[in-house]
Amino acid sequence: MKFTDGYWLLRPGVQAAHPVQVHDVVVGEGEVVVHAPTHPVRHRGDTLKGPVVALRLSSPMPDVVGVTITHFAGGADNGPRFAVVADPGHEAKVVDDDAGVVLTAGTLSAHVHRGDRWRVDFTADGRRLTGSGAKGMGFMTADGAHHVREQLDLGVGDVVYGLGERFGPLVRNGQVVDVWNADGGTSSEQAYKNVPFYLTSGGYGVFVNHPGRVSFEVGSEAVSKVGFSVEDEELEYFVIYGPTPKEVLRKYTALTGRPALPPAWSFGLWLSTSFTTSYDEATVTRFVDGMAERDLPLSVFHFDCFWMREFHWCDFTWDPRTFPDPVGMLDRLRSRGLRVSLWINPYVAQRSPLFAEGAAAGYLLRRPTGEVWQWDLWQPGMALVDFTNPAAREWYAAKLDALLAQGVDCFKTDFGERVPTDVVYHDGSDPERMHNYYTYLYNRTVFEVLRRRRGPEEAVVFARSATVGSQRFPVHWGGDCESSYESMAESLRGGLSLGLSGFGFWSHDIGGFEGTPSAALFKRWTAFGLLSSHSRLHGSGSYRVPWLFDEEAVDVLRRFTKLKLGLMPYLDRAARQAVEAGVPMMRAMALEFPDDPACAYLERQYMLGDDLLVAPVFADDGEVSYYVPEGTWTHLLTGAEVTGPRWARDRCDFLTLPLLVRPDTVLPVGAVDDRPDYDHAEGVTLRAYRLADGDHVTVVGGTTFRTRRRGDRIEVGADTPPTHWRLLVVGAGSVDAVEGGRTRPHPDGVLVEAGGGAVTLTGVR
Repeated sequence: MKFTDGYWLLRPGVQAAHPVQVHDVVVGEGEVVVHAPTHPVRHRGDTLKGPVVALRLSSPMPDVVGVTITHFAGGADNGPRFAVVADPGHEAKVVDDDAGVVLTAGTLSAHVHRGDRWRVDFTADGRRLTGSGAKGMGFMTADGAHHVREQLDLGVGDVVYGLGERFGPLVRNGQVVDVWNADGGTSSEQAYKNVPFYLTSGGYGVFVNHPGRVSFEVGSEAVSKVGFSVEDEELEYFVIYGPTPKEVLRKYTALTGRPALPPAWSFGLWLSTSFTTSYDEATVTRFVDGMAERDLPLSVFHFDCFWMREFHWCDFTWDPRTFPDPVGMLDRLRSRGLRVSLWINPYVAQRSPLFAEGAAAGYLLRRPTGEVWQWDLWQPGMALVDFTNPAAREWYAAKLDALLAQGVDCFKTDFGERVPTDVVYHDGSDPERMHNYYTYLYNRTVFEVLRRRRGPEEAVVFARSATVGSQRFPVHWGGDCESSYESMAESLRGGLSLGLSGFGFWSHDIGGFEGTPSAALFKRWTAFGLLSSHSRLHGSGSYRVPWLFDEEAVDVLRRFTKLKLGLMPYLDRAARQAVEAGVPMMRAMALEFPDDPACAYLERQYMLGDDLLVAPVFADDGEVSYYVPEGTWTHLLTGAEVTGPRWARDRCDFLTLPLLVRPDTVLPVGAVDDRPDYDHAEGVTLRAYRLADGDHVTVVGGTTFRTRRRGDRIEVGADTPPTHWRLLVVGAGSVDAVEGGRTRPHPDGVLVEAGGGAVTLTGVR
């Protein structure tokens, strides 16, 4: 929200009060509270009026400083609040002297200066990261509403990322962002997944710990500052020091939660009935048969909304007109090696028998006047489940558990954004704060019933809405996009932005949701979709089986599905990095190459894990330009090499795209290409690309391979080697000798069949 009229003036109707000096300091254990009047105190009479800023500094863990700005402290705290995990063994250090008060947490320090001009600085490793100066922090009254506002400096050249899954330009500088979940599609400034956390190229991130509406002005009011405000009496935020962006994400996700590891089968291809298309079991069987007949590996079949009767969403009951034998159908699908996903949402239509049941028990949201909150958008007479009520959560979960008992494996948790504020919650939660937070309770409820029924290693959802902490419940997908190259590009921007906001796993609708893609667009989107964390064929009013487009679409889907399944040993490692360190599988180039300024604004390419660069093609004719960072990279699909740093331009047919392997990489490729859930170590091929001298560790499943290169000598061994594995030195012409294996001809280099033990190559050329 903008409060100023240019740099000097306030907007009409705005009054501002900013701290001007430190009056007194109260030091506690690991924290400090500074009281700062908003006018100079020259004599005792000046203490008789306010407001006074109460500024609390604290630290939940090393390299993280919490800042709380309070005006009136007597308001009711009805919640909800984001769960923040503190390090129990950590205590910040506080020093108070004539120069000011300094709180230090690990490497990061916050310094509140004494003197005639108010200033708070955040420093680390001997440099200033950011800070709040005169007229930055304060209380703003606009049209009778009270706001707490902070403005933090941006350094010269600093760029800002994150704030959730946003579909506009990846770099947030110059943007106005309101953190408020909405069902706005991928072509607007609205977002399904709003996260009040931003990451900067300056070595730090900022998390605003407020679950309701947070308004950000990212260099869009004061052009060298990030402003953020809430309509409240208190504002809390955390400054998180890196210094690298990966380290910022690691600490942010340690604070707010990291994702569970999705089951291996979820990384395979998902096929949907689509939304409003006509389908029954015969349609499903025809699609599944068609995929098998064409050698198209399929892992999950998804039933969208109309598995239930129209006007009855959600009653969690199969439509008997189209699915008279759901248990038998599920058994038949499972016998073919398929998992099954069902569409659900947290809304209950009036014709659903669950409406009367939930209303009678007090499980549905109510208006302040006592009646059930309803409207006719999306479903006639629709109501919402009150997930703040533990009994309502158990009631909702029991309906899902019955479906899991039938043989369903997971759920697509749609919606959760259209949450009203003119309601009363069971636990007394503030409706404004619950608007964004609602999706967290909704998806947690679903995820927990999956964990109870299927076990912690089998739980996965396909969620659209999210907020802080929702990354714990993967997977998330990008929402309703058009069938166009522009929408394909905006979807990618949204996924990269979400990854920079702490989310590890992300997907999208291959071919676009609204409309029917052309054959060319479908094929280009297929390659992109199979090189994403999760891959789903889904649409609105038309089917997404490839043979309805053309026969080449079948070939494209087969090629990239099998490619992804073969890459599962590598993708599994990238997935575990998301779980263990908060680093997303799909990474903006700036996250992987923060010291390369050319990567700062790149938004049409990404890194898939540490070592694969993906540049989707956004044109029928296959023209694509992309940036190659320093070193000699190798095209995985063609073997061609390209040396950076430079921009490259290719023309790709539909069976290829720029998919580059980073130099000095050992890429594990599996021996199986028809399913994702196999023993990734057995029969694995370690593809060595441009190895530099030194040691490399490659983890494949539970096996750790160690590769050492010294000049023309390469040694590879494993802690518990599988019975069969291979080493391919890509680009090598010959070797003088091999110990522990035998060489075989290979067009990409020197291939060694290991047979189980260690391998040593000498005279590699």
